[in-house]
Amino acid sequence: MDLGIAGKKALVCASSKGLGLGCAEALAEAGVDLVMNARGADALEAAAADIRARFGVSIDTVVADVTTEQGQADVLAASKGIDILVTNAGGPPPGMWTDWDRDDFIKALDANMLTPIALMKELIPGMMEKGWGRVVNITSVSVKSPIPVLGLSNSARAGLTGYVAGTARQVAGQGVIINNLQPGIHATDRAASLDKGASDAQGISVEEAQQQRFATIPAGRYGTREEFGATCAFLCSQHAGFIVGQNILLDGGATNTTM
Repeated sequence: MDLGIAGKKALVCASSKGLGLGCAEALAEAGVDLVMNARGADALEAAAADIRARFGVSIDTVVADVTTEQGQADVLAASKGIDILVTNAGGPPPGMWTDWDRDDFIKALDANMLTPIALMKELIPGMMEKGWGRVVNITSVSVKSPIPVLGLSNSARAGLTGYVAGTARQVAGQGVIINNLQPGIHATDRAASLDKGASDAQGISVEEAQQQRFATIPAGRYGTREEFGATCAFLCSQHAGFIVGQNILLDGGATNTTM
């Protein structure tokens, strides 16, 4: 399928690894030029070089922590004329409800709610002027089905989801389409770390820990960054203009819900 976005330009945050990288790869395959961002220079430059070699698109890289004011300024300076925005940032640390104080919530809100909002506020007006734009926010399955030990993430990402629900409907008439992707467990460094933690805690092999989690997913496996990226690219395509303010769950069926 021709996604109809060749020649457009996208900012993909936290895109040197994992789901952000999957989105960058899929957009590049569709002919989209990229601004790629990450905190680690080596991984970012390696990922950008690989994508350039495979797909021949233009890529600018910005080494920055996008959750900071300076990081946002650096990324925005490289993102003039952006048509597509993919927001992404790692989640806050796990814990129990008794562990967190106000400062912990402020940090979580800054990273997982206020940073995407700041980027949207800066970049959507330019999209509206052109009459076309796409925004995809990578949130979490925890918005749909809260995870007890991820209360900080539950709260911040749910706040972003509420903001998008209203904002998406205000800008759709100007051709700017905003949606959210809610990933479950994917085969990323984060999943590998969790498997190792479960292995150590239970005194079992990593493979056994992984099989335990596979058993909680009807699809019987983890998702891949490639299929996640393909979903992101479709939401950024010319075919997604009637999908407004939606939350697309990619969890292999793990969340047992009708709606």
